[in-house]
Amino acid sequence: MAYTMKVDGLTEISALLSNMAEKAPAAASKAVYEGAGIVADEVRTQIDKINTEPFHYAVFVTREPSPEEKAIVQQAGAGIAKFRKNGTEVETSVGFAKAGYAQLNGKTVPIAKIANAINSGTSFMKKQPFMRQAANNGGRKAIDAMKKSIETSFEEMKK
Repeated sequence: MAYTMKVDGLTEISALLSNMAEKAPAAASKAVYEGAGIVADEVRTQIDKINTEPFHYAVFVTREPSPEEKAIVQQAGAGIAKFRKNGTEVETSVGFAKAGYAQLNGKTVPIAKIANAINSGTSFMKKQPFMRQAANNGGRKAIDAMKKSIETSFEEMKK
């Protein structure tokens, strides 16, 4: 016994899937930008928590960052890098890579070098991993905001 089945609406589903595929990269970019903004805000919050002490040369002891070093990193603020798009992937980073230069004790020093010295420590400076703290504290919030943004974008596409 042969059965026949008639299905309506496949053209609508096909159109919806094509529309989603077309607009997915824009939705992903928007979500990544929102997530990166949350992480950048958290980096600023963690920079404010850096302990400082007046500058002195560290001989046989390690020192905290000076208030001048902290101020340089605060003023520079963490930036969001240009998006790298690779087919279906969108990625960026948050940091100080192209923050420029600042005057510190009469010398021109890259801001990224100062931020890295505070974050990772040196032979003469205690480490204060503010970037790791920002990633830990802001990472979950960023992921949740990105999920919400993508879900909202897909809901708008369904309409």
